[in-house]
Amino acid sequence: MFLRAAKESRMQASSVPYSLLDLSPIPEGGDAGESMRHSLDLAQHAERWGYRRYWLAEHHNMPGIASAATSVLIGFVANGTSTIRVGSGGIMLPNHSPLVIAEQFGTLEALFPGRIDLGLGRAPGSDQMTARALRRSATHDTADTFPQDVEELQAYFDDPRPGQRLRAVPGAGLKVPLWLLGSSLFSAQLSASMGLPFAFASHFAPGFMRQAVDLYRRTFRPSATLDKPYVMLGLNVFGADTDDEARRLFSSLQQQFLALVRGTPGRIRPPVDDIESMWNETEAAHIRRSLACSVVGSPETVRAGMQQFVDDLRPDELMLTAQIYDHRARLRSFEIAAEAGRQLVAATAPAL
Repeated sequence: MFLRAAKESRMQASSVPYSLLDLSPIPEGGDAGESMRHSLDLAQHAERWGYRRYWLAEHHNMPGIASAATSVLIGFVANGTSTIRVGSGGIMLPNHSPLVIAEQFGTLEALFPGRIDLGLGRAPGSDQMTARALRRSATHDTADTFPQDVEELQAYFDDPRPGQRLRAVPGAGLKVPLWLLGSSLFSAQLSASMGLPFAFASHFAPGFMRQAVDLYRRTFRPSATLDKPYVMLGLNVFGADTDDEARRLFSSLQQQFLALVRGTPGRIRPPVDDIESMWNETEAAHIRRSLACSVVGSPETVRAGMQQFVDDLRPDELMLTAQIYDHRARLRSFEIAAEAGRQLVAATAPAL
């Protein structure tokens, strides 16, 4: 299924697919139910604007993120849309047994055939106290068994074998497309060795981006799933009618990262006019490094910035994201990003 989609995308060599990553952010003054309804509204707009996928991310014990029960929210979004692919960006597999995830995503695929993606990460997506509360394993670090867990999950989606006693029902034979997500060389190497598509979290951890993409492409082994390497890169895009207004919207994400640096995570805060007055030099340097893969500005600035990113790194697909306080401003930002995405031209020169 993914192999066919990848081949079709390469036939249209002049374009780069663009997708949307949502954490269903909870703003100050809002609540989780409102945020999830806003996520559905955004997904419906994204479908009309030409986004290929709408992914939701698993996080726990985070006051500003409503997508903890990721598979439930995926079902809510998929039920309210009709054509856009909906999936996880990602499910943190160390928190779950592979069989349970196979059953959950087998259920989603059975309900919404041909529209479900399963992106997998090996981090817990939370702090150690929360990871223990999830109770996947009290005796060892399940991140150590991530490669084996991915293989087990793949097997549950394969066609059942004669005499097979343990099956995912639903799930068996549905071949739900798997992606590996990461921000390290480990994830790149594992994706390449398993012949799976690779999504790099450059939108918040770009440090190893170039090395990871290069390693993945150089060492990729074709599989029954994918014949050539396929790279998706995360990119923060904050668009508004003017550069100044976009920079102001961006300050909500900067404040969110500042709160994480200080160990005080909370809900999405309103934008401010002077973010520089809120942090010290060390904090500012860390946040700028973390958010280096960001395009912030007017429609023209966004178009030029997204094209430069594509020219530089040659991703096969972009995964765009934006933590914006006001829902209407968020809709407008993703509309601007889609307008720029429709104008993207794939780069042909080698990536640096």
